[in-house]
Amino acid sequence: MGDEAICRVTYGGEAAEGKALLETNEIIFRAGEFRLKVPFSEMTGLVGEGGELRFVYKGREAVFQIGRDAEKWAAKIRSPRGLLEKLGVKQGMRAAVIGVDDDVFLEQLGSRATVTDDAGDLDLIFYGADRIEDLDRLEELGRALKPNGGLWVVSPKGKTVVLKDTDVMAAARAAGLVDNKVVGFSATHTALRLVIPVALRR
Repeated sequence: MGDEAICRVTYGGEAAEGKALLETNEIIFRAGEFRLKVPFSEMTGLVGEGGELRFVYKGREAVFQIGRDAEKWAAKIRSPRGLLEKLGVKQGMRAAVIGVDDDVFLEQLGSRATVTDDAGDLDLIFYGADRIEDLDRLEELGRALKPNGGLWVVSPKGKTVVLKDTDVMAAARAAGLVDNKVVGFSATHTALRLVIPVALRR
């Protein structure tokens, strides 16, 4: 998950206070029955000033009263960070991909990192998990990381999913890992980063 803020939003004659999320390529607002999901590509007239983020979506103006971060959000919408940047993928890293079926991501990852089947000394691991049973491998995967490496657990998002972030966090603690970042991986999946606690790094 990206930036988030509790704010008041006005759109299409409706107004409500709720939570706004600035994801990789869209902004999401939820307040009870009032929900808004706007891809950056469909915004026009974007302005961030005076504590307000304003843009036009489907012919109607949306106003997000988010305070001092309005200009920062506008800048991020104009020049969004790529997924690899959000995942911390740097040139020359060693990475493994297990159970993540996303051709676009795999192509992007391979252009920047060395993707390997080796089972150790990895900077990053991307692990697809759909069920609680899939979390049984976290301890094993954690042992394959470099001391400062990251294990990204990629799982479906939405109200009807079987596996929740809280399940991943609990399994991580049991495996001797801690979570420290969440990223919107795609329109259908989220990614939670697990790392070895600093005190336990060799």
